[in-house]
Amino acid sequence: MGNRLFQETRQSVDMAKNADSSDRLAAVNKAKNALSSAYANSTRAEQAQLAEMQQELDSISSNLQS
Repeated sequence: MGNRLFQETRQSVDMAKNADSSDRLAAVNKAKNALSSAYANSTRAEQAQLAEMQQELDSISSNLQS
């Protein structure tokens, strides 16, 4: 079954990556909130994957600001 919060975070990050430009900021913020919630309740392996997802969100965020 796996960690539900981790799975929801992965889905939120995917949605942020694929969101229309008008919806992208809200999707990124939602994904960041999900990521924060998931981190405390995850294994070390999941935390490593969450760190990668955080980098993806940071990249998306920096592209929104440029």
